[in-house]
Amino acid sequence: MASAGPLDGITVLELAAIGPAPFGVMLLADLGAEVIRVDRVANVRTGTGPELGMRGVSRNRRSVGIDVRTPEGRDLVLALAERCDVLVEGFRPGVVERLGIGPDDCAARNPGLVYARMTGWGQDGPLAPTAGHDLDYAAIAGAIHAIGRKDSPPPPPLNLVADFAGGGCYLAIGVLAALVERARSGQGQVVDAAMVDGVVSLTAFFHGLMELGSWTTERQANLLDGGTPWYDTYATADGGYMAIGPVEPQFYAQLLDGMGLDPAEWPQHDQSRWPALRARLTELFGARTRDEWVAVFDGTDACVAPVLTMAEAPSHPHLVARQAFVNVGGSTQPAPAPRFSRTPGTIRRPAPAFGQDSDALLAELGLDDAAIAALRTADVVA
Repeated sequence: MASAGPLDGITVLELAAIGPAPFGVMLLADLGAEVIRVDRVANVRTGTGPELGMRGVSRNRRSVGIDVRTPEGRDLVLALAERCDVLVEGFRPGVVERLGIGPDDCAARNPGLVYARMTGWGQDGPLAPTAGHDLDYAAIAGAIHAIGRKDSPPPPPLNLVADFAGGGCYLAIGVLAALVERARSGQGQVVDAAMVDGVVSLTAFFHGLMELGSWTTERQANLLDGGTPWYDTYATADGGYMAIGPVEPQFYAQLLDGMGLDPAEWPQHDQSRWPALRARLTELFGARTRDEWVAVFDGTDACVAPVLTMAEAPSHPHLVARQAFVNVGGSTQPAPAPRFSRTPGTIRRPAPAFGQDSDALLAELGLDDAAIAALRTADVVA
């Protein structure tokens, strides 16, 4: 099915992986890119594997099962790369070179190819050859230390910080920038997307505040880390939570009004009153249910919102109105983002089964039924 997205006409070859690379490819696919995913033959045969956990970010793909460790498999990947605009891989540094499908190998066949490489530590540096996960990359970038309560260890912030924000999003940005540059030069290039680099980039705002003397490295002692009683979350009577963030004075005034508090008694920036204000807000929020507080602040500018679970979020009226979630084959999924006025992103296909498009994709390379059957017999494809 043709896409109307802004990347319509761009083809991405994805070497199946886990973590941020599939998420970055999903962003490109949602924007209209055609994606061919090369899956492991073992996954095709068993129907499972580590990559199965990436199903939530695997829509808008076609899948071909190829054993890239064989010479024939390598040649198939190079043939596919020759027909594509972008290749995305998420292996440790040096792996694709050993397989014969590295940047130089592919550039020899397709000089215009954008070769995007997704790793945790990057392609060089003392940690480049070592293993790691989202939490490790965000930890040495300084981001994890800044999150959490001052009397507790820093919590793992899911894998949103390094895997998806610092990794997948920056991968997609790099690919898009390289495609724009290619339109001028006609040449492809290598995009070295490292999660640790992305997280460091994400902390730019806070480094600026530190230079101004407006941010301390102590947790829960700053404006945006729960250090103030009016930028935090509070438990409600039914076990739920409310999030409040009225930073500006006019919004803070509306918070106090909704809580029934006297502004003269609770000046916003009087830090000597903050412990008492926190205790009072804790008491008040704990006296009503989450939905009761939602009703109190409905339609106001008090910057108060319910803390929803991921299961609840798709039913929130605003997200329903925005169609922020969509149903794909009976599965509720986040809709493509961002939005475009003329060329909207689309979800054209659900996540494929491993290797479900092998025959069709190999036929597009010019292989006939006999050649495909021979490759299948030799365990090169599945």
